[in-house]
Amino acid sequence: GSAWGDWALYTDSPLRAYENEAGVQAPVGFWDPLGLSASGNSFDFKRRREVEIKHGRVCMFATMGYIVPEYTRLPGDLSPSYGVSFADVPNGLAALSKVPALGWCQIVAFAGLVELNIYNEQIN
Repeated sequence: GSAWGDWALYTDSPLRAYENEAGVQAPVGFWDPLGLSASGNSFDFKRRREVEIKHGRVCMFATMGYIVPEYTRLPGDLSPSYGVSFADVPNGLAALSKVPALGWCQIVAFAGLVELNIYNEQIN
């Protein structure tokens, strides 16, 4: 065994319910160091797993959005009415002040539509 005992002896643990889920690998098995799944509630487990996947996707999109402008820019105008072209927008956080407020409203509205219609919780 280890400092915490032999896992094979904990046969009544509610964490055993997740031993056959995707991502569980030897030698660790189901790894939950904070005990978030200690209740054994299947709904909570599936919801947390879906939220984790969603956050991973957001991080990947954010990373691509930070890397791609270093190498290429879209042609044309970002905002013809304000006279801002894509080439005028700097990289990184400096871009926050260049995009007009209505542009940010469009971005937030689009993200909300995607959140509500595409990546809505599908755990039922």
